[in-house]
Amino acid sequence: MPEPGGRATASPLMGGSAEPTLRDLSSPGRQAWSFPPLDVPDGDIEIPELAPGPPALPEVAERDLVAHYTRLAHRNFAVDLGAYPLGSCTMKYNPKVCDWAAEHPAFRNLHPSQPAHTTQGALEVLMEAEEILCRLTGMARATFQPPAGAAGELTGLLIMCAYHRSRGRKPGTILIPDSAHGTNPASVTLAGYSVAQLPSDERGMVDLDALRTAVDDDVAGLMLTNPNTLGLFEEDIVEMARIVHEVDGLVYYDGANLNAILGVARPGDMGFDIVHSNLHKTFATPHGGGGPGAGPVAVVDRLVEFLPGPLPVRDGDRLRWEMPASTIGRVHGNHGNFLVVLRALAYMRALGGPGLRRVAERSVLNARYLESLVSEAYEIPYPAPCMHEFVASAAALKRQTGVRAMDVAKALLDRGIHAPTVYFPLVVEEALMVEPTETESLETVEAIAEALLAIAGEAAVDPEHVQRAPHNTPVSRPDDALAARQPVLTWDMERGGGR
Repeated sequence: MPEPGGRATASPLMGGSAEPTLRDLSSPGRQAWSFPPLDVPDGDIEIPELAPGPPALPEVAERDLVAHYTRLAHRNFAVDLGAYPLGSCTMKYNPKVCDWAAEHPAFRNLHPSQPAHTTQGALEVLMEAEEILCRLTGMARATFQPPAGAAGELTGLLIMCAYHRSRGRKPGTILIPDSAHGTNPASVTLAGYSVAQLPSDERGMVDLDALRTAVDDDVAGLMLTNPNTLGLFEEDIVEMARIVHEVDGLVYYDGANLNAILGVARPGDMGFDIVHSNLHKTFATPHGGGGPGAGPVAVVDRLVEFLPGPLPVRDGDRLRWEMPASTIGRVHGNHGNFLVVLRALAYMRALGGPGLRRVAERSVLNARYLESLVSEAYEIPYPAPCMHEFVASAAALKRQTGVRAMDVAKALLDRGIHAPTVYFPLVVEEALMVEPTETESLETVEAIAEALLAIAGEAAVDPEHVQRAPHNTPVSRPDDALAARQPVLTWDMERGGGR
Protein backbone atom coordinates (compact mmCIF):
# COMPACT_ATOMS: atom_id res chain seq x y z
CA MET A 1 0.00 0.00 0.00
CA PRO A 2 1.25 3.51 -0.71
CA GLU A 3 2.22 5.85 2.11
CA PRO A 4 -0.36 8.54 3.00
CA GLY A 5 0.69 11.72 1.22
CA GLY A 6 -1.21 14.03 3.58
CA ARG A 7 0.64 13.20 6.78
CA ALA A 8 2.75 16.19 7.86
CA THR A 9 4.97 14.44 10.42
CA ALA A 10 8.04 14.84 8.16
CA SER A 11 7.85 18.60 8.71
CA PRO A 12 10.33 19.80 11.37
CA LEU A 13 7.39 21.56 13.08
CA MET A 14 5.71 18.16 13.54
CA GLY A 15 8.76 16.20 14.66
CA GLY A 16 10.86 15.70 11.52
CA SER A 17 10.23 11.98 10.89
CA ALA A 18 11.37 10.35 7.65
CA GLU A 19 9.78 11.72 4.46
CA PRO A 20 8.52 9.02 2.08
CA THR A 21 9.84 9.05 -1.48
CA LEU A 22 7.58 9.66 -4.48
CA ARG A 23 7.68 5.92 -5.16
CA ASP A 24 6.44 5.30 -1.61
CA LEU A 25 3.55 7.68 -2.33
CA SER A 26 2.80 6.19 -5.74
CA SER A 27 -0.47 4.40 -6.46
CA PRO A 28 -1.42 3.04 -9.93
CA GLY A 29 -3.79 5.30 -11.82
CA ARG A 30 -3.25 8.46 -9.80
CA GLN A 31 -2.09 11.58 -11.61
CA ALA A 32 -1.31 15.22 -11.01
CA TRP A 33 -2.39 16.43 -14.44
CA SER A 34 -5.25 16.33 -16.91
CA PHE A 35 -5.28 17.29 -20.57
CA PRO A 36 -8.26 18.74 -22.45
CA PRO A 37 -9.89 16.57 -25.13
CA LEU A 38 -7.96 16.38 -28.39
CA ASP A 39 -9.32 19.06 -30.74
CA VAL A 40 -7.37 18.08 -33.87
CA PRO A 41 -7.79 14.99 -36.04
CA ASP A 42 -6.17 11.90 -34.60
CA GLY A 43 -3.45 10.42 -36.76
CA ASP A 44 -0.62 7.96 -36.79
CA ILE A 45 2.85 9.39 -36.25
CA GLU A 46 5.85 7.15 -36.60
CA ILE A 47 8.09 7.70 -33.59
CA PRO A 48 11.31 5.71 -33.21
CA GLU A 49 11.10 3.27 -30.32
CA LEU A 50 13.49 4.53 -27.66
CA ALA A 51 12.38 2.18 -24.88
CA PRO A 52 10.33 -1.02 -24.64
CA GLY A 53 7.49 0.87 -22.92
CA PRO A 54 6.55 4.04 -21.06
CA PRO A 55 8.86 4.98 -18.17
CA ALA A 56 7.78 3.58 -14.82
CA LEU A 57 7.32 6.97 -13.20
CA PRO A 58 5.62 7.44 -9.81
CA GLU A 59 1.86 8.00 -10.02
CA VAL A 60 0.95 10.60 -7.41
CA ALA A 61 -2.02 12.96 -6.99
CA GLU A 62 -1.34 16.69 -7.20
CA ARG A 63 -2.25 17.31 -3.59
CA ASP A 64 0.22 14.66 -2.35
CA LEU A 65 2.88 15.85 -4.79
CA VAL A 66 2.64 19.47 -3.59
CA ALA A 67 2.71 18.39 0.07
CA HIS A 68 5.77 16.20 -0.55
CA TYR A 69 7.87 18.97 -2.07
CA THR A 70 6.64 21.54 0.44
CA ARG A 71 7.72 19.33 3.33
CA LEU A 72 11.12 18.79 1.68
CA ALA A 73 11.51 22.56 1.26
CA HIS A 74 10.76 23.06 4.95
CA ARG A 75 13.55 20.65 5.84
CA ASN A 76 16.18 22.74 4.04
CA PHE A 77 18.05 25.76 5.32
CA ALA A 78 17.71 28.71 2.96
CA VAL A 79 18.94 32.28 2.70
CA ASP A 80 15.31 33.43 3.08
CA LEU A 81 15.05 31.45 6.33
CA GLY A 82 18.02 32.63 8.37
CA ALA A 83 21.58 33.96 8.43
CA TYR A 84 23.85 32.17 5.96
CA PRO A 85 27.45 33.35 6.66
CA LEU A 86 29.09 31.00 4.17
CA GLY A 87 32.53 32.49 3.58
CA SER A 88 33.57 33.16 -0.04
CA CYS A 89 30.25 31.93 -1.41
CA THR A 90 28.46 35.19 -0.46
CA MET A 91 25.02 33.76 0.25
CA LYS A 92 23.08 36.98 0.74
CA TYR A 93 19.42 37.90 0.53
CA ASN A 94 18.01 38.24 -3.00
CA PRO A 95 15.53 41.14 -3.33
CA LYS A 96 12.22 39.88 -4.66
CA VAL A 97 11.83 42.87 -6.97
CA CYS A 98 14.58 41.27 -9.09
CA ASP A 99 12.50 38.11 -9.43
CA TRP A 100 9.53 40.25 -10.45
CA ALA A 101 11.58 41.73 -13.29
CA ALA A 102 12.73 38.31 -14.48
CA GLU A 103 9.17 36.99 -14.47
CA HIS A 104 7.93 39.67 -16.87
CA PRO A 105 6.42 37.78 -19.83
CA ALA A 106 7.97 40.19 -22.35
CA PHE A 107 11.38 38.80 -21.30
CA ARG A 108 10.42 35.37 -20.02
CA ASN A 109 8.74 34.30 -23.25
CA LEU A 110 11.53 35.33 -25.61
CA HIS A 111 13.34 32.68 -27.63
CA PRO A 112 17.15 33.03 -27.92
CA SER A 113 17.02 32.29 -31.66
CA GLN A 114 14.69 35.18 -32.46
CA PRO A 115 16.09 37.77 -34.90
CA ALA A 116 17.78 40.72 -33.21
CA HIS A 117 15.19 43.20 -34.47
CA THR A 118 12.51 41.37 -32.43
CA THR A 119 14.56 41.27 -29.20
CA GLN A 120 15.83 44.83 -28.89
CA GLY A 121 14.76 45.04 -25.24
CA ALA A 122 16.74 41.94 -24.30
CA LEU A 123 19.82 43.20 -26.13
CA GLU A 124 19.48 46.49 -24.29
CA VAL A 125 19.42 44.57 -20.98
CA LEU A 126 22.66 42.79 -21.89
CA MET A 127 24.25 46.00 -23.14
CA GLU A 128 23.32 48.06 -20.09
CA ALA A 129 24.36 45.34 -17.63
CA GLU A 130 27.67 45.04 -19.47
CA GLU A 131 28.29 48.79 -19.38
CA ILE A 132 27.63 48.95 -15.62
CA LEU A 133 29.80 45.88 -14.98
CA CYS A 134 32.65 47.37 -17.01
CA ARG A 135 32.43 50.66 -15.13
CA LEU A 136 32.57 48.77 -11.81
CA THR A 137 35.55 46.61 -12.83
CA GLY A 138 37.49 49.02 -15.02
CA MET A 139 37.26 46.79 -18.08
CA ALA A 140 36.35 47.54 -21.73
CA ARG A 141 33.84 44.83 -22.72
CA ALA A 142 32.29 41.67 -21.28
CA THR A 143 30.54 38.45 -22.23
CA PHE A 144 27.64 36.98 -20.24
CA GLN A 145 27.93 33.50 -21.72
CA PRO A 146 29.72 31.72 -18.82
CA PRO A 147 27.01 30.24 -16.55
CA ALA A 148 29.11 30.20 -13.36
CA GLY A 149 32.34 31.42 -11.81
CA ALA A 150 34.30 28.29 -12.72
CA ALA A 151 33.10 28.61 -16.31
CA GLY A 152 34.29 32.21 -16.19
CA GLU A 153 37.71 31.03 -15.05
CA LEU A 154 38.00 28.63 -17.96
CA THR A 155 36.81 31.31 -20.38
CA GLY A 156 39.41 33.76 -19.06
CA LEU A 157 42.17 31.18 -19.42
CA LEU A 158 41.11 30.37 -22.99
CA ILE A 159 41.24 34.09 -23.78
CA MET A 160 44.71 34.16 -22.22
CA CYS A 161 45.78 31.27 -24.45
CA ALA A 162 44.38 32.94 -27.57
CA TYR A 163 46.19 36.19 -26.72
CA HIS A 164 49.59 34.50 -26.38
CA ARG A 165 49.02 32.44 -29.52
CA SER A 166 48.27 35.62 -31.47
CA ARG A 167 51.71 36.90 -30.42
CA GLY A 168 53.47 33.71 -31.50
CA ARG A 169 54.02 32.52 -27.93
CA LYS A 170 53.04 29.37 -26.07
CA PRO A 171 53.82 29.80 -22.35
CA GLY A 172 52.66 26.86 -20.25
CA THR A 173 52.40 27.95 -16.61
CA ILE A 174 49.78 29.77 -14.55
CA LEU A 175 50.69 31.12 -11.11
CA ILE A 176 48.14 30.60 -8.32
CA PRO A 177 48.41 31.48 -4.59
CA ASP A 178 48.23 28.64 -2.06
CA SER A 179 45.03 30.19 -0.66
CA ALA A 180 43.23 30.20 -4.04
CA HIS A 181 39.80 28.73 -4.68
CA GLY A 182 39.90 25.05 -5.58
CA THR A 183 38.33 25.72 -8.94
CA ASN A 184 41.36 27.80 -10.01
CA PRO A 185 43.82 24.91 -10.44
CA ALA A 186 41.06 22.73 -11.91
CA SER A 187 40.33 25.39 -14.55
CA VAL A 188 44.05 25.77 -15.29
CA THR A 189 44.33 22.05 -15.96
CA LEU A 190 41.24 22.06 -18.20
CA ALA A 191 42.75 24.92 -20.21
CA GLY A 192 45.93 22.91 -20.81
CA TYR A 193 48.26 24.84 -18.50
CA SER A 194 50.40 23.71 -15.57
CA VAL A 195 49.97 25.16 -12.08
CA ALA A 196 52.76 26.81 -10.12
CA GLN A 197 51.72 27.54 -6.54
CA LEU A 198 52.77 30.72 -4.76
CA PRO A 199 53.11 30.61 -0.95
CA SER A 200 51.50 33.08 1.42
CA ASP A 201 53.74 35.19 3.62
CA GLU A 202 53.35 35.86 7.35
CA ARG A 203 50.72 38.50 6.55
CA GLY A 204 48.47 36.00 4.74
CA MET A 205 49.21 37.62 1.38
CA VAL A 206 51.14 36.48 -1.68
CA ASP A 207 54.87 36.30 -0.96
CA LEU A 208 56.28 38.95 -3.29
CA ASP A 209 59.79 37.47 -3.35
CA ALA A 210 58.38 34.06 -4.26
CA LEU A 211 56.43 35.68 -7.09
CA ARG A 212 59.57 37.36 -8.44
CA THR A 213 61.40 34.04 -8.36
CA ALA A 214 58.56 32.17 -10.10
CA VAL A 215 58.02 34.60 -12.97
CA ASP A 216 59.81 33.73 -16.20
CA ASP A 217 59.05 33.53 -19.91
CA ASP A 218 56.97 30.37 -19.42
CA VAL A 219 54.43 32.20 -17.24
CA ALA A 220 51.22 32.87 -19.15
CA GLY A 221 49.51 34.62 -16.28
CA LEU A 222 48.56 34.97 -12.63
CA MET A 223 45.15 34.07 -11.19
CA LEU A 224 44.29 36.02 -8.08
CA THR A 225 41.38 36.84 -5.80
CA ASN A 226 41.47 40.28 -4.18
CA PRO A 227 40.54 40.50 -1.36
CA ASN A 228 42.04 37.04 -1.03
CA THR A 229 40.41 34.00 0.53
CA LEU A 230 41.62 35.05 3.99
CA GLY A 231 39.51 38.18 3.57
CA LEU A 232 42.60 40.39 3.26
CA PHE A 233 43.32 42.99 0.59
CA GLU A 234 46.56 42.25 -1.29
CA GLU A 235 48.65 45.30 -0.44
CA ASP A 236 51.22 44.68 -3.21
CA ILE A 237 48.73 44.12 -6.00
CA VAL A 238 50.02 46.87 -8.32
CA GLU A 239 53.61 45.59 -8.04
CA MET A 240 52.46 42.00 -8.57
CA ALA A 241 50.70 42.99 -11.79
CA ARG A 242 53.79 44.87 -12.98
CA ILE A 243 56.04 41.84 -12.41
CA VAL A 244 53.76 39.56 -14.43
CA HIS A 245 53.28 42.11 -17.21
CA GLU A 246 57.08 42.40 -17.60
CA VAL A 247 57.12 38.91 -19.20
CA ASP A 248 53.96 39.64 -21.24
CA GLY A 249 51.87 37.62 -18.81
CA LEU A 250 48.24 38.48 -18.07
CA VAL A 251 46.65 38.99 -14.66
CA TYR A 252 43.28 37.34 -14.04
CA TYR A 253 40.85 38.48 -11.34
CA ASP A 254 38.71 35.83 -9.68
CA GLY A 255 35.62 37.88 -8.83
CA ALA A 256 34.40 35.72 -5.96
CA ASN A 257 35.11 38.55 -3.52
CA LEU A 258 34.07 41.53 -5.64
CA ASN A 259 31.36 42.20 -3.03
CA ALA A 260 34.07 43.68 -0.79
CA ILE A 261 35.25 46.43 -3.15
CA LEU A 262 32.12 47.17 -5.17
CA GLY A 263 32.11 50.84 -6.13
CA VAL A 264 35.22 51.47 -4.00
CA ALA A 265 38.11 49.95 -5.99
CA ARG A 266 38.33 48.54 -9.51
CA PRO A 267 40.36 45.50 -10.59
CA GLY A 268 41.28 47.31 -13.82
CA ASP A 269 42.98 50.06 -11.80
CA MET A 270 44.98 47.41 -9.92
CA GLY A 271 46.45 46.04 -13.16
CA PHE A 272 44.12 43.13 -13.90
CA ASP A 273 43.50 42.26 -17.57
CA ILE A 274 40.65 39.74 -17.24
CA VAL A 275 37.89 39.86 -14.62
CA HIS A 276 35.12 37.40 -13.94
CA SER A 277 32.21 38.41 -11.73
CA ASN A 278 29.69 36.22 -9.95
CA LEU A 279 26.24 37.69 -10.54
CA HIS A 280 24.93 35.02 -8.15
CA LYS A 281 27.14 36.39 -5.38
CA THR A 282 27.79 40.09 -5.78
CA PHE A 283 24.57 41.07 -7.52
CA ALA A 284 22.09 38.98 -5.50
CA THR A 285 20.74 36.60 -8.09
CA PRO A 286 19.81 33.05 -6.97
CA HIS A 287 22.74 30.99 -5.75
CA GLY A 288 23.15 27.35 -4.91
CA GLY A 289 21.56 24.08 -5.96
CA GLY A 290 23.65 23.93 -9.12
CA GLY A 291 22.31 27.09 -10.75
CA PRO A 292 21.30 28.93 -12.70
CA GLY A 293 24.21 31.27 -12.25
CA ALA A 294 26.23 33.72 -14.27
CA GLY A 295 29.98 34.32 -14.33
CA PRO A 296 30.48 37.08 -16.91
CA VAL A 297 34.02 37.73 -18.08
CA ALA A 298 35.22 41.28 -18.77
CA VAL A 299 38.52 42.23 -20.41
CA VAL A 300 40.74 45.20 -21.20
CA ASP A 301 40.79 46.72 -24.69
CA ARG A 302 43.53 44.58 -26.18
CA LEU A 303 41.65 41.36 -25.33
CA VAL A 304 38.19 42.32 -26.61
CA GLU A 305 38.80 40.62 -29.98
CA PHE A 306 39.15 37.23 -28.22
CA LEU A 307 35.87 37.33 -26.26
CA PRO A 308 33.24 34.63 -26.88
CA GLY A 309 30.59 35.87 -29.24
CA PRO A 310 28.36 37.12 -30.50
CA LEU A 311 28.26 40.36 -28.53
CA PRO A 312 25.57 43.07 -28.74
CA VAL A 313 26.79 46.23 -30.49
CA ARG A 314 25.09 49.57 -31.08
CA ASP A 315 24.30 50.40 -34.71
CA GLY A 316 22.72 53.84 -34.71
CA ASP A 317 19.59 53.65 -32.59
CA ARG A 318 19.42 49.84 -32.89
CA LEU A 319 21.34 46.90 -31.46
CA ARG A 320 22.66 43.90 -33.36
CA TRP A 321 24.89 40.89 -32.77
CA GLU A 322 28.53 40.88 -33.84
CA MET A 323 31.24 38.23 -33.51
CA PRO A 324 34.61 39.48 -32.19
CA ALA A 325 37.42 39.32 -34.74
CA SER A 326 39.51 36.58 -33.08
CA THR A 327 36.82 35.05 -30.85
CA ILE A 328 37.52 31.88 -28.91
CA GLY A 329 33.99 30.80 -29.92
CA ARG A 330 30.98 30.05 -27.77
CA VAL A 331 31.42 28.79 -24.23
CA HIS A 332 27.68 28.31 -23.57
CA GLY A 333 24.53 27.79 -25.56
CA ASN A 334 22.91 30.97 -26.84
CA HIS A 335 23.73 34.02 -24.70
CA GLY A 336 24.14 32.59 -21.21
CA ASN A 337 21.49 32.60 -18.48
CA PHE A 338 19.69 35.73 -19.64
CA LEU A 339 17.11 35.97 -16.83
CA VAL A 340 19.94 35.86 -14.28
CA VAL A 341 21.51 38.87 -16.01
CA LEU A 342 18.12 40.61 -15.95
CA ARG A 343 17.86 40.01 -12.19
CA ALA A 344 21.35 41.44 -11.71
CA LEU A 345 20.52 44.52 -13.77
CA ALA A 346 17.37 45.10 -11.69
CA TYR A 347 19.57 44.92 -8.56
CA MET A 348 22.12 47.35 -10.05
CA ARG A 349 19.42 49.81 -11.09
CA ALA A 350 17.55 49.55 -7.78
CA LEU A 351 20.66 50.42 -5.76
CA GLY A 352 22.39 52.81 -8.15
CA GLY A 353 26.05 53.77 -7.86
CA PRO A 354 25.95 55.04 -4.24
CA GLY A 355 23.94 51.98 -3.16
CA LEU A 356 26.40 49.56 -4.71
CA ARG A 357 29.23 51.28 -2.86
CA ARG A 358 27.27 50.93 0.39
CA VAL A 359 27.07 47.17 -0.29
CA ALA A 360 30.86 46.98 0.02
CA GLU A 361 31.09 49.36 2.96
CA ARG A 362 28.45 47.55 5.02
CA SER A 363 29.75 44.08 4.18
CA VAL A 364 33.21 45.11 5.42
CA LEU A 365 31.73 46.75 8.52
CA ASN A 366 29.66 43.66 9.38
CA ALA A 367 32.65 41.33 8.93
CA ARG A 368 35.02 43.46 11.03
CA TYR A 369 32.47 43.85 13.81
CA LEU A 370 31.71 40.12 13.88
CA GLU A 371 35.43 39.26 13.86
CA SER A 372 36.01 41.56 16.86
CA LEU A 373 33.18 39.89 18.80
CA VAL A 374 34.36 36.28 18.32
CA SER A 375 38.12 36.81 18.56
CA GLU A 376 38.09 36.15 22.32
CA ALA A 377 37.09 32.52 21.72
CA TYR A 378 38.50 31.79 18.26
CA GLU A 379 42.02 32.51 17.08
CA ILE A 380 42.42 34.92 14.14
CA PRO A 381 45.62 33.61 12.44
CA TYR A 382 46.09 36.69 10.25
CA PRO A 383 44.89 39.64 12.36
CA ALA A 384 45.19 42.38 9.72
CA PRO A 385 41.91 44.29 9.21
CA CYS A 386 39.62 42.02 7.20
CA MET A 387 37.44 43.04 4.32
CA HIS A 388 34.03 41.38 3.72
CA GLU A 389 34.93 38.08 5.40
CA PHE A 390 37.41 36.70 7.90
CA VAL A 391 38.97 33.34 8.70
CA ALA A 392 38.99 32.20 12.31
CA SER A 393 40.54 28.99 13.61
CA ALA A 394 39.10 26.38 15.96
CA ALA A 395 42.54 24.76 16.37
CA ALA A 396 42.94 25.88 20.00
CA LEU A 397 39.38 24.75 20.77
CA LYS A 398 40.21 21.35 19.28
CA ARG A 399 43.37 21.00 21.38
CA GLN A 400 41.59 22.00 24.59
CA THR A 401 38.23 20.21 24.17
CA GLY A 402 38.38 17.96 21.10
CA VAL A 403 35.67 20.06 19.39
CA ARG A 404 36.58 20.69 15.75
CA ALA A 405 35.55 23.32 13.22
CA MET A 406 33.02 20.87 11.75
CA ASP A 407 31.43 20.43 15.18
CA VAL A 408 31.12 24.20 15.59
CA ALA A 409 29.50 24.42 12.16
CA LYS A 410 26.97 21.69 12.97
CA ALA A 411 26.16 23.20 16.36
CA LEU A 412 25.30 26.52 14.69
CA LEU A 413 22.39 24.80 12.93
CA ASP A 414 20.78 24.08 16.29
CA ARG A 415 20.82 27.83 16.89
CA GLY A 416 19.08 28.65 13.61
CA ILE A 417 22.18 29.89 11.79
CA HIS A 418 23.81 28.24 8.79
CA ALA A 419 27.41 27.10 9.09
CA PRO A 420 30.30 29.15 7.73
CA THR A 421 32.70 27.57 5.25
CA VAL A 422 34.94 25.10 7.10
CA TYR A 423 38.46 23.78 6.43
CA PHE A 424 39.10 26.42 3.78
CA PRO A 425 41.43 28.02 2.95
CA LEU A 426 43.82 25.15 3.53
CA VAL A 427 46.54 27.44 4.91
CA VAL A 428 44.56 27.76 8.18
CA GLU A 429 44.16 24.81 10.56
CA GLU A 430 40.53 24.09 11.55
CA ALA A 431 39.41 27.06 9.48
CA LEU A 432 36.06 28.79 9.92
CA MET A 433 35.54 31.19 7.01
CA VAL A 434 32.78 33.63 7.94
CA GLU A 435 31.03 36.15 5.69
CA PRO A 436 27.97 37.87 7.21
CA THR A 437 27.35 40.01 4.06
CA GLU A 438 25.80 43.47 4.07
CA THR A 439 22.23 42.17 4.17
CA GLU A 440 22.37 41.06 7.82
CA SER A 441 21.24 43.55 10.46
CA LEU A 442 23.27 44.62 13.48
CA GLU A 443 21.12 42.38 15.68
CA THR A 444 21.69 39.35 13.43
CA VAL A 445 25.46 39.90 13.35
CA GLU A 446 25.45 40.00 17.14
CA ALA A 447 23.31 36.85 17.24
CA ILE A 448 25.86 35.01 15.08
CA ALA A 449 28.60 36.11 17.49
CA GLU A 450 26.56 35.04 20.52
CA ALA A 451 25.98 31.61 18.95
CA LEU A 452 29.69 31.10 18.19
CA LEU A 453 30.69 32.17 21.69
CA ALA A 454 28.02 29.96 23.27
CA ILE A 455 29.28 26.94 21.33
CA ALA A 456 32.85 27.59 22.50
CA GLY A 457 31.56 27.86 26.07
CA GLU A 458 29.55 24.64 25.77
CA ALA A 459 32.58 22.85 24.32
CA ALA A 460 34.49 23.62 27.51
CA VAL A 461 31.90 21.92 29.78
CA ASP A 462 30.20 19.30 27.55
CA PRO A 463 32.28 18.70 24.39
CA GLU A 464 30.47 15.45 23.53
CA HIS A 465 27.16 17.29 23.20
CA VAL A 466 28.72 19.68 20.67
CA GLN A 467 30.37 16.79 18.82
CA ARG A 468 26.95 15.14 18.34
CA ALA A 469 25.28 18.30 16.97
CA PRO A 470 22.96 19.12 15.35
CA HIS A 471 20.27 17.80 17.66
CA ASN A 472 17.20 19.69 16.39
CA THR A 473 17.33 19.14 12.62
CA PRO A 474 15.40 16.45 10.67
CA VAL A 475 18.73 14.92 9.59
CA SER A 476 21.73 14.95 11.89
CA ARG A 477 25.11 14.18 10.30
CA PRO A 478 25.11 12.36 6.98
CA ASP A 479 28.45 10.71 6.25
CA ASP A 480 29.32 12.87 3.26
CA ALA A 481 32.89 11.55 3.07
CA LEU A 482 31.70 7.94 2.85
CA ALA A 483 29.11 8.86 0.22
CA ALA A 484 31.80 10.49 -1.92
CA ARG A 485 34.36 7.72 -1.50
CA GLN A 486 32.06 4.70 -1.71
CA PRO A 487 29.04 5.62 -3.84
CA VAL A 488 26.42 2.90 -4.23
CA LEU A 489 24.91 3.25 -7.70
CA THR A 490 22.21 0.83 -8.80
CA TRP A 491 19.69 0.68 -11.62
CA ASP A 492 16.42 -1.17 -11.10
CA MET A 493 14.85 -1.81 -14.52
CA GLU A 494 11.64 -3.10 -12.97
CA ARG A 495 11.13 0.15 -11.08
CA GLY A 496 12.36 2.25 -13.98
CA GLY A 497 15.20 4.13 -12.37
CA GLY A 498 18.08 4.33 -9.97
CA ARG A 499 17.82 3.91 -6.22
